Amino acid sequence: QFPFGRRLPCDIYWHGVSFHDNDIFSGQVNKFPGMTEMVRKITLSRAVRTMQDLFPLEYNFYPRSWILPEEFPLFVDEVRMMKDSDPSWKPTFIVKPDGGCQGDGIYLIKDPSDIRLTGSIQSRPAVVQEYICKPLLVDKLKFDIRLYVLLKSLEPLEIYIAKDGLSRFCTEPYQEPTLKNLHQVFMHLTNYSLNIHSGNFIHSDNVNTGSKRTFSSILCRLSSRGADVKKLWSDIISLVIKTIIALTPELKVYYQSDIPAGKPGPTCFQILGFDILLMKNLKPMLLEVNANPSMRIEHEQELSPGVFENVPSPVDEEVKVAVIRDTLRLVDPQKKKRKDTQLSYDYSHLTFTTAKSAGFHSPVLQVGMKDKQHKHHSLKLSLKLKFYLKLGLCQTSEHVPEASEELLGAGPVDRGDSDPPRSSEAGLPSLCLKQVFPKYAKQFNYLRLVDRVAALFIRFLGVKGTTKLGPTGFRTFIRNCKLSNSNFSMAAVDILYIDITRRWNSMGVDHKESGMCLQAFIEAFFCLAQKKYKSLPLHEQVASLIEFCEYRLAALDEKRLVCGRG
Repeated sequence: QFPFGRRLPCDIYWHGVSFHDNDIFSGQVNKFPGMTEMVRKITLSRAVRTMQDLFPLEYNFYPRSWILPEEFPLFVDEVRMMKDSDPSWKPTFIVKPDGGCQGDGIYLIKDPSDIRLTGSIQSRPAVVQEYICKPLLVDKLKFDIRLYVLLKSLEPLEIYIAKDGLSRFCTEPYQEPTLKNLHQVFMHLTNYSLNIHSGNFIHSDNVNTGSKRTFSSILCRLSSRGADVKKLWSDIISLVIKTIIALTPELKVYYQSDIPAGKPGPTCFQILGFDILLMKNLKPMLLEVNANPSMRIEHEQELSPGVFENVPSPVDEEVKVAVIRDTLRLVDPQKKKRKDTQLSYDYSHLTFTTAKSAGFHSPVLQVGMKDKQHKHHSLKLSLKLKFYLKLGLCQTSEHVPEASEELLGAGPVDRGDSDPPRSSEAGLPSLCLKQVFPKYAKQFNYLRLVDRVAALFIRFLGVKGTTKLGPTGFRTFIRNCKLSNSNFSMAAVDILYIDITRRWNSMGVDHKESGMCLQAFIEAFFCLAQKKYKSLPLHEQVASLIEFCEYRLAALDEKRLVCGRG
């Protein structure tokens, strides 16, 4: 344990909440810079909305959203227009505080006038979304799915999805929202942290029953009813890949700020929790993404009034132990060395120690690898010693239907590149984490337009470690790409920069630095694309301008290279 920081470097640093240690110069960290900010409800909604503007059909898995308080007038006007065009439309909306978690502050409304505007929205921004009124029910109960996704690398993009997840149930039979039942949180909100306080919550030793079950048990049940489970998995994987594609542009800006290119620094990976709701027609809808999903494998049980004890949760063990064990197998820094030297390695001799970075209260897990001759030490983090041992020693049963092995209809998942050598892991089960990207990159690369816009943004940032573009950088971008002309003068360029930057800064988006944030640059880029290519759909306009800019910059780089040689 390192309460005042670390003196020796580690292979793997396991931070409890977020990336926060600027003294790491090597190894791997289990958090990406900026991930916590990126998956907040407002930031996620903005990122997905940008993609919905470009590809509306591909991103229809996220409910229509408005950001409060800034878009409250727009919300009121759009709801009124929709009601006027369809008098039979009787919507319900759900209001979610931006920084809320575990169901805190969430409530349902039937009309925009019901939003609690007095003080709270001004001091605590929120997202209001269309409520999904017709969810899939099991045993007459609403439920959601928590799927674990490993973002192993940002550049190149590498994504793994766990074959199993958790299904978390409401504790009161579901009815469509009415003014009488809007306040019944145990009927409408699937949050485990809320429903555990219900008298109807069932802790079960069976993964197929109770208020928390494995997702695979739900898939088996759906399959027995004739549902197309293979298509459902395909849709879920598509949702995950598209969501991460929406997040990566801004993550890359954060990454280059905290770990500038050319300077020593760690590589990053992160386990994300995707919360997904299935509609009655089995269409998956994204509820939110959690940057710090709970990895507890126990729950509190009240023995007598005020007296609690921690009790193991078989469902959580089934899913979470496999996720962390296989994450460590995939990022194991010794794997390449073992492949090169053909030496076997015993994972049961991983050593775990907890730590706290100086000045931070979030736990950090330092993972070191030692020989059998070294004494094996383990300390409790939030989990028990048994949990550590399971990471390397436990065989876990897998109930996922065969369809999940043929994700996206591409046949059985390849194990050649993903799994570590059999000789070094003879006692371990096959990986529960299956690669979906770059495995299916060809099917999704056309969506990565904003990634290329972000690359242009990063190129013109100038000073390393910044996340905002100054006016000089924006003018240089325009000049180098030859985007100004008689119809769009440099004075017009300055006005565009000032107007868009001022509007985004007024939204309260990161006042630490002055200048144009990535989202503002994307808006300006879309505006330039619409000016230059007027007759095309938006995504073709943006793609055309990207290719134009990349061509101009490549020619400029070539010219500089030739001059340098001369």
